[in-house]
Amino acid sequence: MACRFQPAARHHRTGPGAHGGPAPHTGTGRGPRGGWWGLQGPARRRRVRPPRLEGPRRQPPAGSRRRCQARAGLAPASDTTHLVFGAYIERPTSAELSEVNTALLRNTLDGLHAAGAPLRHVTLYQGGKAYGAHLGYFNAPAKERDPRLIQPNFYYDQEDLLREVAAERGFTLTVLRPEGVIGYATGNPMNLLMAIAVYASISKELGQPLRFPGTVAAYDALYQVTDAELLARAAVWAGSEPAAAGEIYNITNGDQFRWRQLWPAFAKYFGMEYAEPQPVPLTDAMPQYGRLWEQMTERYGLEPIPYEDLVRWEFADFIFRSEFDNVSSTIKARQAGFADCLDSEDRFLELFDHLAQQRIIPGPTA
Repeated sequence: MACRFQPAARHHRTGPGAHGGPAPHTGTGRGPRGGWWGLQGPARRRRVRPPRLEGPRRQPPAGSRRRCQARAGLAPASDTTHLVFGAYIERPTSAELSEVNTALLRNTLDGLHAAGAPLRHVTLYQGGKAYGAHLGYFNAPAKERDPRLIQPNFYYDQEDLLREVAAERGFTLTVLRPEGVIGYATGNPMNLLMAIAVYASISKELGQPLRFPGTVAAYDALYQVTDAELLARAAVWAGSEPAAAGEIYNITNGDQFRWRQLWPAFAKYFGMEYAEPQPVPLTDAMPQYGRLWEQMTERYGLEPIPYEDLVRWEFADFIFRSEFDNVSSTIKARQAGFADCLDSEDRFLELFDHLAQQRIIPGPTA
C-alpha cells in the first residue's frame, strides 16, 4: 500500500501491499496533523497467459523477473511519499518465508526508488510471530522491547533490511504489530472474521447449533484482535508523528477476551442455539460445503464470490487451537500518543452487520 501525503491537499496514488489484514482503506482522509492522505491498493487482475512464441526462449531468473515487474508496476507511483507495507507470500519453511518476503520488500523499495518516488516514511506490518506466537507459547504480555527469538523469522529480516535502506536513502520507518486483524477481505489467509462468519452461516443453514470448533483450553485462553480500521488509523498516525520514527508499536483493540465469552454472543447475533465446544478441524470439515454456499448465494442474494476465495480455514484452525494467553501490551503506543481503542465483542457484531449489509453473508434474520 502506497500513499501520498501533503498538507491541505487531496492526493491519490497506487502502490503495492496486502496483509493478513487490511492496510488503510482506499480513498482519502485526514491525518493526525490536519493534512490529507490519499490511499489506494493495487487491483487484483486475472493472470493472462501470453501467446506462445515459435521456438524455445530463455527466461530470465525468477528474481530478475520479479524485480522488473516491481519496477514496471511501481512506475506510476513516482510521487509516493509514504508506504504502508504488509504484503505476504506463504511458504512452508522459515528459510523460504524469509527469502521470498524479504525479496518482496526489497523489490518494492527498489521499485519506488527507481521511479524517483520522494519516499519519506515506511510503515511495516508485523504481528505475533515476532514474539513466537506461531511456536505455541510466548511470554505475555508481550512488549516491544522483548528480545528476538533464535529461530529464523522473516519479520526480523524485513525489519533489518528496512532499517538499512532507510539509513541509506534518508526516509524514516515505523513497525506496527497487530494481532488477529478483523475486517472484510476475501481470499485472505489470515482473515478470522470471515472464518467465523462463514462457519456460523453454514452451521445455521444446516440446522446445527453454533459450536466453538477449537479445543477447550483455547476456549478459555486470553486472546486479542485488531480492528482493520483501527490499524489503518495507526498507520496514518505512524506516518505523521515524528516521535514514531524508528519505533515498534503493538497495535490491538486494547482489550482481551476469552472465546468462552464471545461465542454465545455470536450465536445470539445469528439467531442460533449455542452448544458446548467440539474440536473440529475446519480445514477438514468446511471445504465440502462449496456447493451449499452456491445454493445459499442464490437463495439469499449474496455476492457471487467463489467459496474457495471467501475464506481460508488454516488460520482459524491455528487460532482456535492456541492454548496459551495471546496478549501484547499497547502501553508504548498509548504513551506515544496513539490511544484509539475498541470493545472487541461490539466490533465483531458491527462487522457481522457490515458483512450482511454488503450481501457477503446472510443476515441474522435469514
